[in-house]
Amino acid sequence: MIQVSQLTKRFDIRTAVDNVSFAVEKGEILGFMGPNGAGKSTTMRMITGYLPPSSGTAVIGGRDIAQDGLSARKMIGYLPENAPVYREMTVQGFLGFIAEVRGFAGSRRRKAVSDAIEKCFLTEVGNQSIGTLSKGFKQRVCFAQCILHDPPYLILDEPTDGLDPNQKHEVRQMIRNMSAEKAVILSTHILDEVDAVCTRVIIIDDGKLVADDTPDGLRKRSKTHGAVSMLVSEALPEGLAEEIGRLADVSEYQVSDDPAGFRLRAFPRQPGLPIAPQILSLASNRGARIQSVFVEQGRLDEVFRAITTSDAGDSSTRSV
Repeated sequence: MIQVSQLTKRFDIRTAVDNVSFAVEKGEILGFMGPNGAGKSTTMRMITGYLPPSSGTAVIGGRDIAQDGLSARKMIGYLPENAPVYREMTVQGFLGFIAEVRGFAGSRRRKAVSDAIEKCFLTEVGNQSIGTLSKGFKQRVCFAQCILHDPPYLILDEPTDGLDPNQKHEVRQMIRNMSAEKAVILSTHILDEVDAVCTRVIIIDDGKLVADDTPDGLRKRSKTHGAVSMLVSEALPEGLAEEIGRLADVSEYQVSDDPAGFRLRAFPRQPGLPIAPQILSLASNRGARIQSVFVEQGRLDEVFRAITTSDAGDSSTRSV
């Protein structure tokens, strides 16, 4: 596993990363999130040995990055943000060069390059210079260099940043395909990516670890987790909305016009309280013509704002 223990980084009087600890095991894809400047990239650079920590350490597969850095780094595939490549080299040439740097030679080198090209869907551009590739293909080349030596640990900093939806899908699929045999840390600011790829999420804010949970676990902290959205055709029975608002487990309600009638949205007093049965029973008894009912699962963006800002307040409850 990757074991991060009390990792801290200070730059003069500023503490960029403050006593961060967590572990990532094989088969996990850990989403590493936080606002800009929260300390994500600094943490990942310390884990990979690129930056020395001020205190604390990271242990990669039993090797301490500070005490046995070379052995630890051999087991890591690192994709830094805005990863550099040699634009004038072909894809084959660049990956062959990286393989040589990593100590591969002869048939072993050829196989490593061939396998990386196949895994990253680069066959059609293998003989093309990197400078002529689209951003999506360039990102795949960067990804190929980080998996060339088949490392058991992947550290990926914003792997889909700037890609179009199709390109993002392809990169995410590559990550999922490899995750069964690897421990993956994936830095991202894209909430959709967390849902699509990650099995667990860490949120860091102002250098401190402030949340560690599954995407579903975080979503259940949302104030809209368990909220009921009900579409009623024609008119709402008189006083129905007010009666729903007086239910013991309902904190507030909203009524809005809809092309098909009216939409009533009710929020539980606590996230996840099962208010749907009470609302449906009351609405049916009052003769409401219910067209559809949706129980909301909660929203990651609301939770992220609530954790990383001090002014999320009740506004997040009312966001649609």
